[in-house]
Amino acid sequence: MADLSARQHQMFPVLNPHQVETARRFASSEPRRFEPGDVVYKLGDHAAPAWLVLEGSMDVFRHEGLSHEAPITTHGVGQLSGEVNQLSGRPTLAGARAGAAGCTAVAFDAAHLRALVIGSADVGEIIMRSFILRRVGLIDAGAGSVLIGTPGNAALSRLQGFLARSAFPYIVLDAAAAGEGRALIERLGIPASDLPLMVCPNGTVLKKPTDAEAAACLGMTPKLIPGKLYDVAVVGAGPAGLATAVYAASEGLDVIVIDERSVGGQAGASTRIENYLGFPTGISGHALAGRAYNQALKFGAEMVLPVEVSGLIPPKDEGAPLSLALAGGETVLARSLVIASGARYRRPEIANIGTFEGNGVSYWATPIEAKLCAGEEVALVGGGNSAGQAIVFLAPQVRTLHLVVRRALEETMSQYLIDRIKALPNVELHMHCEVDAIDGDPAIGLSSATLRNRLDGSQRQLPLHHLFLFIGADPNTGWISDRVHIDAKGFIVTGRSFDTLRGFARNPLPLETSLPNVFAIGDVRAGSTKRVAAAVGEGAAVVSQIHEALSFASTAR
Repeated sequence: MADLSARQHQMFPVLNPHQVETARRFASSEPRRFEPGDVVYKLGDHAAPAWLVLEGSMDVFRHEGLSHEAPITTHGVGQLSGEVNQLSGRPTLAGARAGAAGCTAVAFDAAHLRALVIGSADVGEIIMRSFILRRVGLIDAGAGSVLIGTPGNAALSRLQGFLARSAFPYIVLDAAAAGEGRALIERLGIPASDLPLMVCPNGTVLKKPTDAEAAACLGMTPKLIPGKLYDVAVVGAGPAGLATAVYAASEGLDVIVIDERSVGGQAGASTRIENYLGFPTGISGHALAGRAYNQALKFGAEMVLPVEVSGLIPPKDEGAPLSLALAGGETVLARSLVIASGARYRRPEIANIGTFEGNGVSYWATPIEAKLCAGEEVALVGGGNSAGQAIVFLAPQVRTLHLVVRRALEETMSQYLIDRIKALPNVELHMHCEVDAIDGDPAIGLSSATLRNRLDGSQRQLPLHHLFLFIGADPNTGWISDRVHIDAKGFIVTGRSFDTLRGFARNPLPLETSLPNVFAIGDVRAGSTKRVAAAVGEGAAVVSQIHEALSFASTAR
């Protein structure tokens, strides 16, 4: 948990009279008077604006558990309500009432709030910092959604992971412990098969929700406007896709970003990235992705999560829009497409491995997994940098970490990580080995893993409940591979040639695929450097090529 006690002045800043006048020029309405105790906005309200207090005060509160309210702060003159959700019009995670003397305030809807943040550098910096800190405070306090289930349950862990990666606050109540969680289950007659429950901020109760259902309840998945034409559609919200969104939206392009999971991609699961330029003490992939996500929202990029893209319908004529088919039946029209869908975690050929995914077998190591396996014996398979970062994160929290690799670490891992791993006393290295089999009870979880030495065929069974797999990834191109040229490994080829059947009048740009106005960047692109910095660089570079391609299309017409 973050210690925000010394940053209260930044969480709840007071604008001076000059800054208040500057802000008022961007307001979306005239000042409004609220009498003492009047509701300004309710917790869970959609598109609730941010309110700047001009007279009186405003009491802001959050839910605590299922039925209680907890005060957050009291805004006085010169203070602005809201947090990150107000930048995109998503449901508010807090409620507000006029204070004891009433309140006069002026509203800023999402569009006008973004205009203020961008249009006034000094006021915008103050607001963005306060909004981000307020979200951190809500996460630390466990405001937002209430999850009720059995700790360690696979479905509950999945939901926790999804909300944590999406930076949405939540609290977990043990269904078996005495308290309001169990009382709600008994009152509603909920069987164990319907757990976990998710109680959304607006009071809606979901039974064993999918990530998509949870996202819809939280307003993370916006309603798309049928027929709207975007300048840029980005598929994938990893570092490459987020960089594209930030640079394109900041240059005035209308951008939509679609991802089937959450922001961050594979990098978002990295516990610490220490070789990213500008962060000498390191930064977690989750924090880096969160900052980029907030930047994209600031500049007005539309984020659609978690929604799967099922295919691309290429245009019949040059200049016609591209059409993306979404899994739910909706379509997105765009003048250009950036494929930043990255890669999927590689699943080893181990019998019944799917049975234990999320119930002992994990492809990432976050604080949620670390808490579940604290003090236990675990195994981790993989020798790349992502594996090294996970080892350094997990080892201090477990009894023994068995590291399973096929070849010497020096061949695949950065030296600084190797040195750090060698200094860990509880890491046991199994060289030239692989996991040959796993066993356990699907209802309870993993109980053992059998290692096989690839040189002499010898085997060793390890009793453990947690197996982490970091064995690389395959390009996530199944939805697009029949439309663009790919290499033998499935990565998208760029900068070569357009489909000769189309006869376009120009050559492809360096990051452009075999379809005009369709670009590929990051891990999904053939020949790309698989590093976060390289992905961000390509995300920035592709925007200038999009401008060039769209300019050519306009000239051609």
